[in-house]
Amino acid sequence: MTPPLVWFLCSGTLVLLALLGVDSDGLLLMAGLAGLLITLLTIAVPLPPSVTLLLFLALGGSGYGLLRRWDRQQRERQLPPTPGAESAVVISGFSADGQGRVRWQGQSWAAENLAPETALSPGAEVTVMGREGTSLQVLPR
Repeated sequence: MTPPLVWFLCSGTLVLLALLGVDSDGLLLMAGLAGLLITLLTIAVPLPPSVTLLLFLALGGSGYGLLRRWDRQQRERQLPPTPGAESAVVISGFSADGQGRVRWQGQSWAAENLAPETALSPGAEVTVMGREGTSLQVLPR
């Protein structure tokens, strides 16, 4: 097999695994995309395997670092409560990743704590900041 074909098969497998949900933080996706770039590069310019491996590690690592930085910035954004914000009551404690359940408008909803550093225990009141699909985005009161 030629080097571009090997890179293509490996990177395609990584992207497929990422799309199937095996990867939760984007590492496989970034590695797969880096592998696809290496595939295109090795088609255009034949390079020694050591150089392609170093390029793969550099591209995958920098892509993963940028993805994590962007994700951290998205999580750190603070949303001020709006005048029409509604309250909800926590019905099950929130996990370390900020996921839990609240009672809002008489129904149980999955919720994401937008301030995961603040623990939310059952019975605590939270402010509903928004909704993403069937999950509410809440902040502690």
